[in-house]
Amino acid sequence: MKIKYGTVLRSIAGKLYTEKMRTHVLQALPFWIASLITGLVAVGYAKLFALSEHWSTMIVGTHTWLLFLLTPVCFTAAWWIVKRFEKKAAGSGIPQVMAAIDLANPRYNYLVDKFLSIKVIIVKILSSMLMVTGGGAVGREGPTVQIAGSIFRKVNQLIPDSWPKVSKKNMIITGAAAGLAAAFNTPLGGIVFAVEELAKSHISYFKTAIFTSVIIAGLTAQAIIGPYLYLGYPDAGNVATVTFLFVIIVALICGALGSLMSKIIIRIMKWKRTFNSNKKELLYVIAVSLVFAAIAFFVGTGVLSSGKEAMTSILFSSDKHTGWTLPLLRMAGPILCFTTGGAGGVFAPALSAGATIGALTGEIANMTGSNVNILALAGMVAFLTGITRSPFTSAILVLEMTDRHNVIFHLMLAGIVASFTAMLVDKHSFYDQLKHLYLADAYKEDEEPVKITAGK
Repeated sequence: MKIKYGTVLRSIAGKLYTEKMRTHVLQALPFWIASLITGLVAVGYAKLFALSEHWSTMIVGTHTWLLFLLTPVCFTAAWWIVKRFEKKAAGSGIPQVMAAIDLANPRYNYLVDKFLSIKVIIVKILSSMLMVTGGGAVGREGPTVQIAGSIFRKVNQLIPDSWPKVSKKNMIITGAAAGLAAAFNTPLGGIVFAVEELAKSHISYFKTAIFTSVIIAGLTAQAIIGPYLYLGYPDAGNVATVTFLFVIIVALICGALGSLMSKIIIRIMKWKRTFNSNKKELLYVIAVSLVFAAIAFFVGTGVLSSGKEAMTSILFSSDKHTGWTLPLLRMAGPILCFTTGGAGGVFAPALSAGATIGALTGEIANMTGSNVNILALAGMVAFLTGITRSPFTSAILVLEMTDRHNVIFHLMLAGIVASFTAMLVDKHSFYDQLKHLYLADAYKEDEEPVKITAGK
């Protein structure tokens, strides 16, 4: 009997192809499930955060003096929840995710669980809600990244041993990208963020997972709240040629100030680490909250909240006057709030600070309309770049928030100029420095059991 080798080979190849496809689908399934959950949680968190901001605005609008009671109570409660239940839930969340990615190996597997867990999600949401209820100048975007990373981490832990192997590190990176995409409704921004800020390995190893996870998380969010832009469609037409020059000026200023703000926050946080008791930390939180309330009462309420209202006011009103105080308030707010130890990010506050600086520059240069809008958008990119040192992520995020593709070169220029300027103020990015602080604490925790055993 003749053996038809061609038929046999095709049969074997077909089986191998089918098995390979099955493996790919099984490997992708945890990413898809985690992305769906991330989209749902991100939408719920966004609604709770907006509700907290509404409560704060309503209270302040009625009696501004109530800030002297509301802010200390809320800031203290936000700090206590983090201190009591999960210290790794403090602040933005992006540095914690970066630390978890560095620790994602069998040796430090249990340390990753301290950065990314269900407990972190609950504490993060509650603490950030309290911060913003008290008027805190914090955002939800960084926290959403840590929340998404925690969701992806948990799904990864639930995968059976018989399942095709899924990389823990890639799972966390993809979760962070999906979280940012769902928070801002910026899928490209999420992908670029993963590549520019988080990924240490080549993206080709997990590009499909990132693309599909970002799409699923984004579509889930859109299915609930509809398609939307974070900021809307500002007028960006009829831009004067001279505006390019002022974009560079704004980028230089915002890049330097963004880096300086980061440096001040890091310095304060390192100084706080010398405190040897919870009492000193508590006194610091109360003192800062009272200073914050006093600034809002005596100087201006522009220091309050994430700053989205300030951005929309500049971009969509005919009166783009900001004055000298608003940019200072938008920088002072995050410095005071972030150093309390409560949860909350700096993405939105950084964007609002940049927008006000851009608008002020346009005002000084006697610009109007769309030209001021361009400078505000460039300021947003530049200030965020000064903090993150991720110019392409910053430019793509602002581009997707506004859908103004005709200004892509202005935004890219602002990001690149700001990146170089920021390095003159501080060589290292805000998130990178915080990541190393968290890693130092994690390695210290890892050594303590060894020391105890050696002592016995």
